[in-house]
Amino acid sequence: EMEEKLGLDDSQIIEKTLIGEDEGCYDAAADLADQGCQIIFANSFGHETYILEAAGEYPEVQFCHATGTQAASSGLSNMHNYFTNIYEARYVSGVVAGLKLNEMIEDGTVKEDACKMGYVGAFPYAEVISGYTAFYLGAKSVCPSVTMEVKYTNSWASFDLEKECADALISDGCVLISQHADTTGAPSTCEDKKVPCVGYNVDMTTVAPDAALTSPTNNWGVYYTHAVQCVLDGTAIETDWCQGFAEGAVDITPINEAVAAEGTDAKVTEVENAIKDGSLHVFDTSAFTVNGSSLEDLIAEGGDYAKYADYVSDGYYHESELASAPSFDIIIDGITSVTN
Repeated sequence: EMEEKLGLDDSQIIEKTLIGEDEGCYDAAADLADQGCQIIFANSFGHETYILEAAGEYPEVQFCHATGTQAASSGLSNMHNYFTNIYEARYVSGVVAGLKLNEMIEDGTVKEDACKMGYVGAFPYAEVISGYTAFYLGAKSVCPSVTMEVKYTNSWASFDLEKECADALISDGCVLISQHADTTGAPSTCEDKKVPCVGYNVDMTTVAPDAALTSPTNNWGVYYTHAVQCVLDGTAIETDWCQGFAEGAVDITPINEAVAAEGTDAKVTEVENAIKDGSLHVFDTSAFTVNGSSLEDLIAEGGDYAKYADYVSDGYYHESELASAPSFDIIIDGITSVTN
């Protein structure tokens, strides 16, 4: 997308893949800089330490790191963090899930007071917690009785562990599964068990045609185009960058009409438009409680929740606004989590 929009071609881009979260990452970044690259993107969370090292060594090269947290504190003008408001797309995919749950309640497949979703999470990091909370709040906005159980794999990508977690969640009574993990393990299980699911990143209908509803997805082309345009123009790149539906940086994959509830497309359009125009905030604090209390009350009491004071105003938690990386790591009522 960036090449097409900026009139570049493959000869102007060097890509290195399968770069580990170790010293080899620095070596790869240094090699790219030595080859004359003017801007370098790194897109694994564990790359950041090594990218910071390279940025210090090559001050004339711009370094952009996805999902990281240290650019602002690094003091380096050529070090940048970027992410998307993927929580917005997770919320919308949660609405899709909630509508499906309502259909299952209406047809007698699920009892309203036993309406529980399962979520396969990678790690108990803010990025994952923010995402599954947004997904849950989206579902709860249309299906108020829903609860959710989370199981962590402690791996970003393990087909076997994700399949195992999905199996366990279904055995625990979860009637719909979602994920923040990078393989098709969970959707494959859902297809076998005839349990509807919401994937991540890509359309899962190829592996789960009778189970997959949709998937929240990122469009990294928006940032790549922006950052490279800055280099071409000689303008500064933001230290932290994060955008969502309004800018086309996030989306959901096409609704699987064979599985989704009737009327889903219309509701999705309504919710997406509300997010875009600012009339709907995903982390509206009136939509959830924490141990029976509002987040504002807990912040006012001080203690462990005082650290969130700068994030909460105007009735909602301002996710990815103070910095690009997600920060919402609060376990709200209605969600239980288990670390394997």
